[in-house]
Amino acid sequence: MDSISALLQRINTSIDFFALLDIVIVGLIFFWLLGVIRGTRAVQLLRGFGIVLALSFLLSSLLELQTLDWLLERVIQPALFVAIPVIFQPELRRALEKLGGSNDLFSRPFTRANRTELLETINGVARAAQQLSQQGVGALMVIERETGLQEYADRGIILDSRLATPLLLNIFYPNSPLHDMAVIIRGNRILAANVVLPLSEDVVGQRRYGTRHRAAKGITEQSDGIAVVVSEETGAISLVHDGRMVSYLNETRLRSLLAGLLKVPLEEAAK
Repeated sequence: MDSISALLQRINTSIDFFALLDIVIVGLIFFWLLGVIRGTRAVQLLRGFGIVLALSFLLSSLLELQTLDWLLERVIQPALFVAIPVIFQPELRRALEKLGGSNDLFSRPFTRANRTELLETINGVARAAQQLSQQGVGALMVIERETGLQEYADRGIILDSRLATPLLLNIFYPNSPLHDMAVIIRGNRILAANVVLPLSEDVVGQRRYGTRHRAAKGITEQSDGIAVVVSEETGAISLVHDGRMVSYLNETRLRSLLAGLLKVPLEEAAK
């Protein structure tokens, strides 16, 4: 026991716990940031930055290239402080919105009334998507969550109408005045129609998305909203959240995914 206590005392004197705490906090911050940018185009940009900087520092240190070393120290490093916030603006905005708006410690839990409204929304959107898919009619419906979408709604036609499947079908009926663009849903109400949404710049990959799908990815990259897309060409139903897309859904599967994202018990959503 004496040898163990002596060893513990030696360890305590050799470890700076504040330095250890510092390392843990920095590690958690980087882990959180990597989780935010995972699956977005920021990963490719960050990888490109890393490769360029690593090669530059390696060449300047091994070959003692004084001009390149001066350029890295006096020009490139200061420029990064300006370039990084500009290039990664969507990802930084989403990270701050998640931190400030969707944290369980600060966000308001769904009350019983909210849950009832969300059930109407889940069932109405799922039924409308299925019927639009069968008719070969394209549609884009965005469900607002913690991040407000009023700035986008103001670009369209304000409706503020009670959500109903026939109303959604009528809005997206071909050649109707409001059929183009998107619908924004808040609670169990259709806030606005004919809404222009930002298009995603993530076009990496073999699949080429149309305007509706790029708009769905764009709004979910810049907010925590949920987008439901019906393809006019194929009739496929897709759900987009956090920039990630799940396609070829049916009414039951779409209802299940919406219930999970909106935190509504599945047995209630199925009613």
